[in-house]
Amino acid sequence: MNNETNKKPAPKPALALSVQRAVRALGAPLRADIVRVMRATLQRDAQITLRMVGEDEGRALNHSYRHKDYATNVLSFVYETHPVVMGDLVICVPVVEREAQAQGKSLMAHYVHLMVHGVLHLHGYDHQQDDEADIMEQLEISIMADLGYADPYQDRECP
Repeated sequence: MNNETNKKPAPKPALALSVQRAVRALGAPLRADIVRVMRATLQRDAQITLRMVGEDEGRALNHSYRHKDYATNVLSFVYETHPVVMGDLVICVPVVEREAQAQGKSLMAHYVHLMVHGVLHLHGYDHQQDDEADIMEQLEISIMADLGYADPYQDRECP
């Protein structure tokens, strides 16, 4: 028998996930949806907390950590990238709802994109430079397609 056919697929990265819902979010992904998205995005074992927040908490966090006085859609707090990804994602529910409506996207598609985007940040990807942005964007498009969603950059607006 050929050794290539005897090879077992590489094990999927392990995920330790905590989901916190600080606000009521109708139409937000359920835990099973979140796990599916994160598993599709993970490149290494990970310990992630995903917190869904309201406008006030989102604004306070963005102000404290990025010195920007407004709530943004997703914040990524990276603690480790190797050997295990460790970090927090904060998604601001009202911002996501407004953006999805303004961009003509389904609410779930927008949540999924922001989770993919945030998890890639936790892995160390960034979009500060054009070449880095291109790599990250292509990964997002590919992962979104694997999950059954359209290119989130069709309208060329970055999260």
